[in-house]
Order: sequence, then structure tokens, then C-alpha cells
Amino acid sequence: MRLTSLVAALLLHASLLCAQDAQPPSCAGALCPEEVEQGFVPLFDGKTLDGWQGATDGYVAQDGILASNKESGGRLFTKKEYADFILRFEFNLEPGGNNGIAIRSPMDGRPSQAGMEIQVLDDTAPKYAKLKPYQFHGSVYGMVPAKQGHLKPVGEWNCEEILCEGSHIRVTLNGTVIVDADLAKIDQPMDGYDHPGRLRKTGFLGFIGHRTRVEFRNVRIKELKPKEG
Repeated sequence: MRLTSLVAALLLHASLLCAQDAQPPSCAGALCPEEVEQGFVPLFDGKTLDGWQGATDGYVAQDGILASNKESGGRLFTKKEYADFILRFEFNLEPGGNNGIAIRSPMDGRPSQAGMEIQVLDDTAPKYAKLKPYQFHGSVYGMVPAKQGHLKPVGEWNCEEILCEGSHIRVTLNGTVIVDADLAKIDQPMDGYDHPGRLRKTGFLGFIGHRTRVEFRNVRIKELKPKEG
């Protein structure tokens, strides 16, 4: 019986280790060897705002975390423009936290219309009780609603991946695809605006802070070659 119990305990320990190893790369911390081989590079060095422009006074970089300030926030853009890519990051929301991921955005204009914006939001907060479907976390703002119910509780770290390939946008939150859409096939955006930015081929990536603290870490990107045809 003792030997049987010991074997069972060892098998349980091994299964737990395998479960830990099975965590997706987007939740494994900084760049893992697999991501390096795949061509991912960090967008944030964990200590400074090198490589970023715009509202640099509205964000703070410290101890591996890039956070928007409660008093300001604003639009923080990469200095480099991107076309097709896979963006991975982790984020932590305070109660009522509100930010956004600008995609293929110009420096001027409203990123959600002049470019595209993926919503980053504590949509469980009471003040957001009357959100439109296209305003929930992960939505392509104004155009494509995200599946709800996959955010972790406020204060816990979430893992997100955004694939942007041509007019195809796919958002994966904590392992679940919550948006998978072809923006070129949208005749009329849900919010009634034109959203010409959905047809842009390239532009800046960025964070769009709305006077709440939202923390980001392990921000990395893999650029994709445009598809032929």
C-alpha cells in the first residue's frame, strides 16, 4: 500500500508539472525560447519608454510594468509603424479601468476611427452597466462586438493576443477567441460612423488611456509578411 501511494503521489506531481508547462507562451512571462524562434520581439523593455512617443508623461515604466496614470493617460504610440502582426501582452485592470489598443493608427485623429481600437475595459464596473455591444472588452470599438465572460476578476493578470492580418482581426483573451472578423466585409459599422481606419494597411500601435490605471507587461510582437493576392 505504501508503494502504491508513493507511485500515485509521484504521478500526481508529474501531472501538475506538465499542466504548468502547458501554459501558453502568452502567459509564460517574458519572451520564451519558442517565441524567439517564431520571431517575436519585445515592444517594451520593462524599464523605460524608449521606442514610444506621444503621451509619455501619461504613463510610467517600472519593474517590468507599463501603466497609465490615473490623472492623465492619453495616447502613447510606438515610434515604428506596423502592418500585419501578432501582438501579445498581459494586462491588469483596476475597478473601472479603461484603456485601448490602437492599431494601424495615425498620430492625429481619433484612433478608433482614423485607425482601429481594441477595447481594454473593466466592463463589469457598475458605471459601464449600459454599454453597447461593441464597447465591451476586446471589441473592435464601434465595429465588432467581442464575446463576453472571459475576463479574469479585477486585479488579476489577463493574457491577450491580437492578430492583425490584412483586414482580418482576431482577438484571443485568456485562451478563448472573442473576436474573429474581416473588417473589409463590414458595410455599416455598428456605431454609425464611417471608420475609414479599418481599411488602413499600416500605422502606429499604441495605448489609449482614459484617466484610470491599467497595467501592461510582457508586450511583444511578431511582424507578419503580407499575404499575396
